[in-house]
Amino acid sequence: MESQSMIIWALLFGSIGLGYFVYGRRQAKLPPKYCGVALMVFPYFVTDISWLVGIGVALIGLPYFLRE
Repeated sequence: MESQSMIIWALLFGSIGLGYFVYGRRQAKLPPKYCGVALMVFPYFVTDISWLVGIGVALIGLPYFLRE
């Protein structure tokens, strides 16, 4: 059961990361672009679901605080 939820969370964060990356590339803004790449890559390295959700939520909110 835990592996299914890990896959779903990783898919969700990867999809949001792709959206951030495309937005950052088209608008020439670095924070959304780099956070998008991080959102797509970090689920491969995190094995605990609580860390996965915590890091993912932090990366989603990070571009708001790092505006150019």
